[in-house]
Amino acid sequence: MNTTNSTAYNYQVVRQFAIMTVVWGILGMGLGVFIASQLVWPDLNLGLEWTTFGRLRPLHTNLVIFAFGGCALFGTSYYVVQRTCQTRLISDSMAAFTFWGWQAVILGAIITLPLGYTTTKEYAELEWPIAILLAIVWVTYGAVFFGTIVKRKTKHIYVGNWFYGAFIVVTAMLHIVNHMSLPVSLFKSYSAYSGATDAMIQWWYGHNAVGFFLTTGFLGMMYYFVPKQAERPIYSYRLSIVHFWALITLYIWAGPHHLHYTALPDWAQSLGMVMSLILLAPSWGGMINGMMTLSGAWHKLRTDPILRFLVVSLAFYGMSTFEGPMMAIKTVNSLSHYTDWTIGHVHAGALGWVAMISIGALYHMIPKVFGRPQMHSIGLINAHFWLATIGTVLYIASMWVNGITQGLMWRAINDDGTLTYSFVEALQASHPGFIVRAVGGTFFASGMLFMAYNVWRTVRASDPVEADAAAQIAVVGAH
Repeated sequence: MNTTNSTAYNYQVVRQFAIMTVVWGILGMGLGVFIASQLVWPDLNLGLEWTTFGRLRPLHTNLVIFAFGGCALFGTSYYVVQRTCQTRLISDSMAAFTFWGWQAVILGAIITLPLGYTTTKEYAELEWPIAILLAIVWVTYGAVFFGTIVKRKTKHIYVGNWFYGAFIVVTAMLHIVNHMSLPVSLFKSYSAYSGATDAMIQWWYGHNAVGFFLTTGFLGMMYYFVPKQAERPIYSYRLSIVHFWALITLYIWAGPHHLHYTALPDWAQSLGMVMSLILLAPSWGGMINGMMTLSGAWHKLRTDPILRFLVVSLAFYGMSTFEGPMMAIKTVNSLSHYTDWTIGHVHAGALGWVAMISIGALYHMIPKVFGRPQMHSIGLINAHFWLATIGTVLYIASMWVNGITQGLMWRAINDDGTLTYSFVEALQASHPGFIVRAVGGTFFASGMLFMAYNVWRTVRASDPVEADAAAQIAVVGAH
């Protein structure tokens, strides 16, 4: 049985994305540890313009969000849409194009960002030729995903696919609108928008890159892999539908909370704050739905580190989606904005939620697409879990302490109205937190090395032909 059989699932592209998720995870997180270390030991800039924090930091965010997170989303969505629709992807060649095209986008980022070619827009730094390629790959992805849903053998469209679908559509809209620009050379362009309008559109994009790329897509992952690994139905299917519509209705309005106390009109800032606060309800509704799926299965956490990854990711999701609305309140934001507290919040979501649910989903999925009963070593998964959890906690706790320290020092004034502390004094006070963050990041990144070895041993002993045969049986059995 080969992968080109017309009725078996296309696991080839899933396998490719799964492997590259691990590869890019190691590179992106390793680079994160390096630039975190630069803030502890500035000499690590190496005296070169290409290796400065300012050049490497956007590369780190692009590698972790779009390379690691993106490959996880591509791979799992292709896996889930085939399994839940009981049909093969609509086009093998288009799916293959999305894999190779996405890797080309990432290579473009690796080359151009250290050279200083950047739009300067957060999470949208890639210059126009790469941005156009990304848009073409993304539209192709949408065609493959929705085309597969159209040819489904099941009457019902499972809720996980609703989340994946919304993430694909909204990400395309955000990317295309925010990247509207006037090219002036091969690697330089200027935004089509100006001033406060440009800032507003950028943070409509920037926050929804978090809201749809890093939340909605991974909720699609959660709604498939948590019930599968727990071997329990989702706690409330009705709640999952309410969660979906409430989330996509509210999230798109939250962007202005990044622009408190700026030139953005006050009403727009307030609207962003209010929508962010209301957003707590659907976010926690989804988190509780995932957690309650374990009703009657909590004992499995003692022996199943994959389920532990998935459940702890939900805990971090709940925490960071409480923290976000709180930080959107103007009075809280006046303390937290521009401090390391924001960095801690981002990583509570990025490491605790996005990375941990991706890792759990991969540990569940990889044996199935490579024809193995389970991963090579459960013990290594367990070790990875503790490294990831401890690393995340060290990271976010150090950034909370740093952020509040910075916020209080920056706003402290003497009786005569002068600042009590210089910026350098606040930086010196932050130094211990920078060390703890680098240690926490090292813990997390080293866990990815354990994962890489575990995946390598699993793949080396694999039988993809057997996996494809099992997919064939699954499809035939479903009819």
